[in-house]
Amino acid sequence: MSNVIFSDVQAAKKRIRPFINNTPVLESQLLNRWLGHKIMFKAECFQTTGAFKLRGALNMMLKAKEEGRLGNQVVASSSGNHAQAVAYAANILGVKATIYSGQNISKVKAAATQYYGATLDLSATRKEADEKVAEAAKKVGVLWMPPFNHRDIIAGQGTAALEALEKTGEVNGVFAPVGGGGLISGSLISTRYMYPKASVIGVEPLVANDAAESIRSGVIQSLTTQPNTLADGAATLQVGEETFAHLQVLDGFYEVAETKIAYWTQWLQHLLKIHVEPTCAMTMAAVVEWLKLQNSEQKVLVILSGGNIDQQKMLKIWQDDHLQQIPSLLI
Repeated sequence: MSNVIFSDVQAAKKRIRPFINNTPVLESQLLNRWLGHKIMFKAECFQTTGAFKLRGALNMMLKAKEEGRLGNQVVASSSGNHAQAVAYAANILGVKATIYSGQNISKVKAAATQYYGATLDLSATRKEADEKVAEAAKKVGVLWMPPFNHRDIIAGQGTAALEALEKTGEVNGVFAPVGGGGLISGSLISTRYMYPKASVIGVEPLVANDAAESIRSGVIQSLTTQPNTLADGAATLQVGEETFAHLQVLDGFYEVAETKIAYWTQWLQHLLKIHVEPTCAMTMAAVVEWLKLQNSEQKVLVILSGGNIDQQKMLKIWQDDHLQQIPSLLI
């Protein structure tokens, strides 16, 4: 059971502040009018490295440094955004970084990871990469940076919602995508403390719904194969014990079909005029379903987790024109 509390998130915020961007909260007046509710977006695509992951990686490394546990090398297994975050944070702190990943890593994310100075070790599968990192972490002076299943990572990720809620004031709902569960766990901790009446809701691709299956069964479930989803940031094979404790007390959880993921990626890019990953755009499908159940005007915060998309993914997203169908609560 995770015992991360709000003071951990506050400490993380103070710790990482000199190194990160306090990203903007955006709105689309047109979208608000179409849906009849106020939707606010915490745009972590404007974060250094293009995603929220830097928050957790920096918090864990800086805390380890404070406590004399950092050593001279960090290792991680990641499909992209966590890889970039660990590479960038290691660069700042002057330690070596080795990232283990499956060969399906996005080319954009792989290039950025290497640009930040990390060594990239590619394996045929993510499972193989995970086994390699476990072996590497046994060496003296090496710190293993898990992508989500760690108290310091969760506390760091919670700073995104904390920053946003300081700007928005009270909200009725907070929505975030779920891969391994670090972002939604941190968002839950921050929201529960600041606005206890607000609903906190997780969102996952239907074809990569291990978290939803875990919540339904009460036991962590694992996907047997790498899911083929546009939302590659949520293609984690299973959540962690630390994050599962938070997932189990969420106020709601939605699974989103691939067509809806493409639909909302197109519309958010169009309406907000920013580059958003399908992983976070899919949350809007859940927002719409949730709003259909409400009987008064709602104020909602959506955590847009990042904006790193390679060309192949962009081609898939835009192969059909979804902008012909205007967003509404009737679709």
